[in-house]
Amino acid sequence: MSALREAAEPRLTDAEFRTISRILHEDSGIALAPSKMALVYSRLVRRLRVLGLRSFADYCALVAGEGGREERHEMLAALTTNVTHFFRENHHFEHLRTRLLPPLVARARQGGRVRLWSAGCSNGHEPYSIALTVLGLMPDAADHDIRILASDIDPNVVAFGERGVYDDEALAEVPKGLRARWFQRRPVTPDGVRRAEVAPEMRRLVVFRELNLIGAWPMRGRFDAIFCRNVTIYFDAPTREEVWRRFAGTMAPGGWLYVGHSERLAGPAAGLFDLEGTTAYRFIGGAAR
Repeated sequence: MSALREAAEPRLTDAEFRTISRILHEDSGIALAPSKMALVYSRLVRRLRVLGLRSFADYCALVAGEGGREERHEMLAALTTNVTHFFRENHHFEHLRTRLLPPLVARARQGGRVRLWSAGCSNGHEPYSIALTVLGLMPDAADHDIRILASDIDPNVVAFGERGVYDDEALAEVPKGLRARWFQRRPVTPDGVRRAEVAPEMRRLVVFRELNLIGAWPMRGRFDAIFCRNVTIYFDAPTREEVWRRFAGTMAPGGWLYVGHSERLAGPAAGLFDLEGTTAYRFIGGAAR
């Protein structure tokens, strides 16, 4: 009986893995090493079951075909890990609060424009952490020209962030004062989960958009800060350096780029930034060659 069950399980061949890797890279810039073959199998075999497909060959035909766009989104969601929480790598938010925001708040109070970007926003924890940091210094920020762009390639996490509803476990890292002021309690769920949603004032600060970092960027204005943390670790070196170069092209003079704890700027784009502290880079201008 066990032999029959084993025979019924689909196999992932090297060729099929290469097809999936190629499509994922073309769509998102994410590079899959051969060592990820077991992970790809374990996560995508579930998609085969959902779709009623018998083989990875059938799955590859689906995602490679003209009608495969929706499933490519599902494939991307299955193969990426949205590990995040409020105020993750808190030193960045301290830097934002003490080093970057004070002059920006002063500018906004005088009628100036302030733009911040969470590039790879996942389920919304990062952009709302940025918003909470802004509101801690400027409670009426939503009444001024301050906005936070929250973007991600995965429409599922963008929708989650737009809903802005989090359970108490997710909110544990939010200081009690900020939690009480900028979140509103929701009814307890039938299974006893306590939840809260972002208050309207905070919601007004954050705009969620689906956006592919290796695709077209429709934004025209400049950003005073960009958070792109633990995103480019999934890219190969040329893609990573191209994204950093493009970030430089969208930054206001003296703007800041925050990257993840295991990431470092390299290549020509690194010459456009000065490192200050831990993984906080100040844009100094120029053009990458």
